[in-house]
Amino acid sequence: MTMRFTAAAAMSAALLAACNAPQEQSAAPGPAGQPHAVIETSLGDIRIMLHADRAPVSVANFLAHVEAGTFNDGEFYRVVRDDNDRPEIETPMNLIQGGWGFEGLPEAIGIAHEGTDMTGLSHVRGAVSMGRYDVGTATTEFFIMLNDTPGLDAGPDGRNPGDEAGYAVFGQVVEGIEIAEAIMNRPAGGREGAPESLAHQFLTEPVTIRAIRAE
Repeated sequence: MTMRFTAAAAMSAALLAACNAPQEQSAAPGPAGQPHAVIETSLGDIRIMLHADRAPVSVANFLAHVEAGTFNDGEFYRVVRDDNDRPEIETPMNLIQGGWGFEGLPEAIGIAHEGTDMTGLSHVRGAVSMGRYDVGTATTEFFIMLNDTPGLDAGPDGRNPGDEAGYAVFGQVVEGIEIAEAIMNRPAGGREGAPESLAHQFLTEPVTIRAIRAE
């Protein structure tokens, strides 16, 4: 994906310096006592509650990117479901992945990993979690679960052999789960420029994230 927001990227880098200070989050608490955000997509809106109490670093990072405009004109570009998960997996995971772009915003700073063993959260249906490579590399990419997948939680029985850290849940869908379902069920495979090993999971036509706004 080409660079879109040079100014926003610079602002994002500055804001991320404060990610270890959850008291600086820019969104006011929502009705459930936690901040909320709305992901505005070309198919409809997905509203999420952010676990600022349990995953303060991840939430502060997400809100910093929201404030910087990093996600404006971003995409949901990858889906994993029963027909395209790894064939050796007995119980496939169902999720949609999106953000700035698959490799993450180049200028973004990796954040401290808040594993599910630290937060007490889990990859249940509707959970919103940080995408990453190695521990500490999560920046702008996130995914939304469409089924319960405890194999993405921290622990020795995870889906990624040799890495027991799992992924960092930081939010939960409270409205619009049907929009996430619709995204997951769109045609996938054959997208030019997708990583070869994951090309079958990339949407043929990505779903645009018009913006994410904090509530």
